Amino acid sequence: MARACPGCAAPMKRETFGRKPLGTLDLDLCLDCQAIWFDAFESPQLTPNAVQQLFREIDGLRARTPRPLGAVLRCVTCHGRLALTHDIQRTNRLVYYRCPEGHGRFTTFLQFLREKDFVRSLAPAELRRLAAAVGQVRCSSCGAPVDIARDDECRYCHAPISILDVDAVRRALDGLDQKPPREAGVDPDAMLAALLGERPDEPPDLVHGALHLLSRHL
Repeated sequence: MARACPGCAAPMKRETFGRKPLGTLDLDLCLDCQAIWFDAFESPQLTPNAVQQLFREIDGLRARTPRPLGAVLRCVTCHGRLALTHDIQRTNRLVYYRCPEGHGRFTTFLQFLREKDFVRSLAPAELRRLAAAVGQVRCSSCGAPVDIARDDECRYCHAPISILDVDAVRRALDGLDQKPPREAGVDPDAMLAALLGERPDEPPDLVHGALHLLSRHL
C-alpha cells in the first residue's frame, strides 16, 4: 500500500534502489512535492548507482515547480507531527523534517543534493562574478527569480543561491563502471556559459540546469 506524502497527503511513488554493501531498499518519493521519505538510516546506505538513479528522477522534474509543503507534516509510520530541523553538514545548511520518534525524515530533492554535498552555496566572490555576468538566476527550491546583484538568497523561500558541484558528483559516481562526466570544473563562469546557451531567454537555474547538463554524461 502506498504511503501518504507528509507534504500533500497524496500517495507516494515507491522505487527500489541499490543498498550498500549489498541488497536493495525502497524509497517513497512525492513527485509533486519533489521530496523523499527516508526511513531511519536509509540515506547513507544508497549506492552510487542509486544516487545516479535519483539524479535522473530529479532532472526529469526540473521544468515543474514543486508543490508547497503543508503547514503540518506527519510521519508516515506513527503519524506524529514532524519537527522542522536545521542542520549543518560541513559548510552546507540543511533543512528537513524528522520524526521525533526516530522513524525517519522527509527531505526535498534540493536538500538531498545539499546533504550529499553535490550542491553548495556560492561564496561572496562567486556571487559577484555571477552578478557581473547575469542579472537574475532562478531559485532551485521554489523557481522564483532572484536578483543576485541585490540578494544572496531567495526572497520567497530564503534558500541560499547555490550551484551544483560537479567535482563532488564525480567523486560520488566514481564507483560506477563507466567513465565519469567530462565536465570537471565548478567555475561559475564556465557553468553559466553552458546554462545560458541552453535557454538564453530565461534566468539560469544553477542547480537543476547544471544537473540536466551533467545527466547527459551519466
